[in-house]
Order: sequence, then C-alpha cells, then structure tokens
Amino acid sequence: MATGWAICGAGKISHDFTVALRTLPAEHHRVVAVAARKLEDAQEFAKKHNIPQAYGSYEELARDPNIDVVYIGVIHPYHLKTCLMFTNAKKNVLCEKPLGMNSREVQQILASAKENSVFLMEAVWTRFFPASVEIRRLLGQGELGDVRMIRVDFGQSLLHIPRTTQKELGGGTILDLGIYCLQFIFMVYNREKPESIQASGVLLENGVDETVIVTMKFSQGRMASLICSSGLAMPSEALIVGTKGSIRIPSTMWCPTVLEVNGKRTEYPLPEPGMALNFPSSTGMRYEAQEVRQCLLTGLKESQVMSHADSLLLAEVEDEIRRQIGSVYSQDKA
Repeated sequence: MATGWAICGAGKISHDFTVALRTLPAEHHRVVAVAARKLEDAQEFAKKHNIPQAYGSYEELARDPNIDVVYIGVIHPYHLKTCLMFTNAKKNVLCEKPLGMNSREVQQILASAKENSVFLMEAVWTRFFPASVEIRRLLGQGELGDVRMIRVDFGQSLLHIPRTTQKELGGGTILDLGIYCLQFIFMVYNREKPESIQASGVLLENGVDETVIVTMKFSQGRMASLICSSGLAMPSEALIVGTKGSIRIPSTMWCPTVLEVNGKRTEYPLPEPGMALNFPSSTGMRYEAQEVRQCLLTGLKESQVMSHADSLLLAEVEDEIRRQIGSVYSQDKA
C-alpha cells in the first residue's frame, strides 16, 4: 500500500520534493494533499502536481485523516510551530533542515514527537544518497584505516536571496549551509561530540553570519575543519583522510553523485526529473523519502541513519558556533 504524503508549504523546496517523489513507484508513494497559507497557492500547487486535496491553512491539513506523513517545507523560523502542530495532531513528520532555530527548539520538537508517539525526522537528505551509503560502508569495513582528518567546504553566492540574509527569515550560513558540513563530519566520526570547537566568522551588518570557519578536535587526536559561506562560490568538496587512504567528494558535497576513493572515481547518477527543478539534484530527495517509508512500515519512530540524537547534536554544535561568532536570533532570547 502506498505511503500517503502531505506537503506543508507550497514553495520551491516543496515543489522539488514532490517532483522527487514522482521518481519513485506510485504504488509506494503518493501525494494526497497540500497546504499553503493562501488557498489559491495550494490550489495552484495541487493542479501542477495533480494532488487531489488542497488546503488554505496548515491547521486544516493537520485534521486530514488520510495522511500517513507530512513533509514540512516552510522556512526555518516556522519549523517549531509547524512541527508541533502536526506532532500534536498525531501526524508523522519529515521536516526540512534545520529542524529548529536552536537546540531548545529541537528539544521541544523531539519531545512532542515522543509524547505523541509519532515518527519524526530532520530532512538531512545528504545522509541517504547512494554515495553517502557507500562512504559509511567503506568506513565500516576499515578501508581507510584510522580516519584522522576531515576537511569540508560549502559556499554559494546567495546574498541576493532575502531568505539567506534576513534574520527574521532565518538567514544565516551555519543553519543553511554549514549544517551539511557538520552532518558530514558527525557521520564520519560516528556521531561523536567534538572535544573542542573553534569558530571564526564574518557577519553582515544585521548580524547574520555570512562566512564561517570552524576547527574541531575529537578524541584520539582526530581533527575536522569546515568553511561555509553564503557570499562566496566555493568548490563545495569533502575530504576524508585515514592512515590507509582517502575518500573525496570533488563537488556538491551536499548532494554527492561522485566519489573518489584512493583516486578511483565512481559516479552515482540521479534519476531525471519529470519537470523543472528549483535546486540542483533535487531528485536525490527520493532517498530520504524511501527511508521514511521503510521506517513507517517497520513501526520505527525515528531513523537510525538520521536519528533524533543526530538532530540534537547538530543543533547543539550550531549553537556553540553561533555563540562564538556572535550570530544571535530572536529565538535565542526567548
């Protein structure tokens, strides 16, 4: 029986997620409803994607009994309120990253999911790409020996986009781009919390972080460094170095389709989209959707690949990085 998806928010990322779902078998995944803050936006989205039900409020969507799981594609500052609305309505949730604006919000969302006994996952799509699965396999088999160093960067020229630069819209590089670098490091170092974090950054005039450099030290002398920027286009590559070899993602580390293992290149192509996408490689969101379906079929309340503990670790480290560079949101003062 198909998993019935609802789409909360009719923006660009929700469009791409819906297109990605269409690359999966219709007998496994179907979109049954969409909601936006304006009914006409939901209706337009529903018409474009052939979705049977459109709602002009998220509250109406939360009351729909025909939904198995809700994909939340609204902007960052609304994640807390929206997640709580659906978890309290006993709906399973896949929420876009970052799950919350800070670790306190993440804790509230996780607690609500647990209290209401519903599935919840932060949509860190990178974790589910075939290339990421292969990295975990190679590391698990000890192919690189002892991993000693991780270096990762992610930079795009995004300062013309209000969502990136306006604090009230959740603007900021760490929550938008840096989260991909951090999740990669924590994936490789098996969810270990760093012993020390040193962060330096450049803020825009309104206090939003634009470019950030972070160095982290882990147990047994292992190191990691990341650079993220919303003002500069960068190679966006990742490098894992061990005593017996290395793994490199040469570009687009947040949606990896190429791996170089000890210099040997392997490609992991994505399926072609059925309609135009807003962001590169968005059909790769199909893999996180497959994970959600598998978890629901087996009765799991969280994914073992992107667990609740993973989300909390990300949020706590993001909090510390922002504290060090002086990036503060109104949500931090609540």
